[in-house]
Amino acid sequence: TEQIDYLTADEEDRYVIAQANAPLTADGSFAEERVLVRRKGGEFEAIRPDEVDYMDVSPRQMVSVATAMIPFLEHDDANRALMGSNMQRQSVPLLRSEAPLVGTGMEYRAATDAGDVITAEKAGVVEEVSADYITVMNDDGTRTTYRVAKFKRSNQGTCFNQKPIVDEGARVEAGQVIADGPCTDDGEMALGKNLLVAFMPWEGHNYEDAIILSQRLVQDDVLSSIHIEEHEVDARDTKLGPEEITRDIPNVSEEVLADLDERGIIRIGAEVTTGDILVGKVTPKGETELTPEERLLRAIFGEKAREVRDTSLKVPHGESGKVIGVRVFSREDGDELPPGVNELVRVYVAQKRKITDGDKLAGRHGNKGVISKILPVEDMPFLEDGTPVDIILNPLGVPGRMNVGQILETHLG
Repeated sequence: TEQIDYLTADEEDRYVIAQANAPLTADGSFAEERVLVRRKGGEFEAIRPDEVDYMDVSPRQMVSVATAMIPFLEHDDANRALMGSNMQRQSVPLLRSEAPLVGTGMEYRAATDAGDVITAEKAGVVEEVSADYITVMNDDGTRTTYRVAKFKRSNQGTCFNQKPIVDEGARVEAGQVIADGPCTDDGEMALGKNLLVAFMPWEGHNYEDAIILSQRLVQDDVLSSIHIEEHEVDARDTKLGPEEITRDIPNVSEEVLADLDERGIIRIGAEVTTGDILVGKVTPKGETELTPEERLLRAIFGEKAREVRDTSLKVPHGESGKVIGVRVFSREDGDELPPGVNELVRVYVAQKRKITDGDKLAGRHGNKGVISKILPVEDMPFLEDGTPVDIILNPLGVPGRMNVGQILETHLG
């Protein structure tokens, strides 16, 4: 029958259960005279069909979703399959996603159920498509507008970006994917790239799991990704008076302030590098912090020299990129801020990172490695027709690890 029962581990022990892929006839009875089943205590045996109580729903039900996305899982050692499942979760969203040539059929479900893609709630016709939203005229006469997320920061600092994959006037059904998320391609999970692999040594540079890459992958941004960093500064009340977010910063030249607006906050689209000012801020300075010369001048002229010091938010060491977003929260506008904070500014800086030596690459079979060298295309080994390979892996990484699935995957690909 089509009835599905959920059994706990102890309930399962009471029944005789057949495999999910046992052959069935058209009327739903077992096709063979003997059926392979599992019993209490993990015993396997072949018995008559009328002794069977249940059969499994799917052969995949004993593995996780990530593990079910490994092709040729049955040819991999369990430890390596475990590594492959865990490393899929650590993948970085690439600039352009590319669905795998060799998959297991689980990719579409994994992407749609994860909720990173946008699916149509009802059937209808697409009325309007832009980068930020999609409007669908539903068959029941109502309109639905779907918001498309653009270049948002994830908690891991990677880029969460959705893009529409339907055109105006297109017919969509309920549940159909209308916008791709990060790491999806046409609604299919797409964590990596399809590369041409050579299993061979190359002057010792791929010794001990090291990987050699072709320069093409760097130039064509095949393995490039976008990372977004959030920088935050707040203006507080101090004992000597309130801090102020301003463009008027002491001892700073005009060219350093060129990209700041009148409030002292960087404009969107500005290119910034280490040490550049993102938000100008000054803090009142006490008597004790004045130099003797300043004290003398104040005594002579009696004017309160503006005793403030520069406490601006600057780009931290080793970071650079383009400003893609600024958010300003202030107590005056009714935003809820921590006690003592009058104003809070968040600046989002995005950078494109190309693949480089020292980065980690991994396949789906626990075959991981670190890039040791990026070779010019003309130095890469090539096929008979002259096509250079993209990546060189060490053949000794296969037999000892017993993850032969990677070889079978390359044959299919």
